[in-house]
Amino acid sequence: MTQPWLHIVGIGEDGMDGLTPATRAVVEAAEVIIGGDRHHSLSDGVTAERVSWPSPFDALIDTLLSYRGKRVVVLATGDPLWFSVGARIGRGIPPGEITYHPQLSAFQLASARMGWSMADLETLTVHGRPVEQMIAFIQPDARLLILTTGSETPGQIARFLTERGFGRSPMTVFANMGGKDEARFDGTAENWSHEVPAFNTLAVECIAAPNAALLPRVPGLPDDLFQHDGTMTKREVRALTVAKLMPMRGALLWDIGTGCGSVAVEWMRAARYARAIGIEPRADRRAMAAANALALGVPRLEIIDGMVPAALEGLEAPDAVFIGGGLSEGTYVSAWSALKPLGRMVANAVTLESQAVLLELYKTHGGELIQLGISRADDLGPRTGWRPAMPVMQWSLIKR
Repeated sequence: MTQPWLHIVGIGEDGMDGLTPATRAVVEAAEVIIGGDRHHSLSDGVTAERVSWPSPFDALIDTLLSYRGKRVVVLATGDPLWFSVGARIGRGIPPGEITYHPQLSAFQLASARMGWSMADLETLTVHGRPVEQMIAFIQPDARLLILTTGSETPGQIARFLTERGFGRSPMTVFANMGGKDEARFDGTAENWSHEVPAFNTLAVECIAAPNAALLPRVPGLPDDLFQHDGTMTKREVRALTVAKLMPMRGALLWDIGTGCGSVAVEWMRAARYARAIGIEPRADRRAMAAANALALGVPRLEIIDGMVPAALEGLEAPDAVFIGGGLSEGTYVSAWSALKPLGRMVANAVTLESQAVLLELYKTHGGELIQLGISRADDLGPRTGWRPAMPVMQWSLIKR
């Protein structure tokens, strides 16, 4: 068995003094230390070759492997496996070659200072990532701890909260936690005006006003929250569609004929790190899907231009497929062959022509075929009656 040669050490604002004696000995014995400028300054006095993060950062694994055979230390902030570089390294280098030395994370320190139970809050990061992805977590009474990108991030998040009716939410920024320059800044989202250091952690307690937007993570958001041109998977049908697609952590959806992106957006909101690729040939609808993804907190929705089935070639294999447009035998064959084992496929049809295609697919390939009929109460003169929407035929099956 290969012996560990790479040590990934979490270090805090108190530098070498905060390390356990055993971990401190590892750092002091290193031949090569890799980290950012801040990390090197926290370990000043250790005699080792100093290496900065590579540029581009994706070259990190190759850089580390070039030092194999030496005593190598990577310095990271706090816990190296919690939204930190340790996880990335662990995907590129066998775990038997790595020893991790965790330190208290920013989440643990902030939680202790706020007096919050970590079991009852959401831990998020927007560090080096789109800030908009925290929007999906804005819920009444939710407590959020957020690793930020820089000094401007708390102000951006304050704006998101205020625009959605959560302006009264208390916000606290902690900077340089655990060091001699530790600082705390308190305020509310609607009145946030602090200038804070670039390296900070944000705590938010979401307080909803009576008119606040309620955006649950379960599918079925109101249709008027989406930009659309009238052609979209409507709320009730969308809720059932996403439920049958079964969003799971990190899973990938192909949303074929994505339109305004409503199904892909709800899929990504429903599970942590769920991903989606929307395939849409119309530029105006791709623009709407991108805007909806940004506004509803899933900015990583990937949208591509193309006609199916040709546009499906070369895409990463999906865990689920939704066919909302471009329905054909060829589209089914291409998507089904790419779908992973236990993958879910759902196709909806409204027109008689597309329903005829769906019926033939059901007869040939099995699965479940249902028809959905939704009626809404509406005024009929001085009285009230039911106004039916167009029925939707839905076909679903699981790849086993």
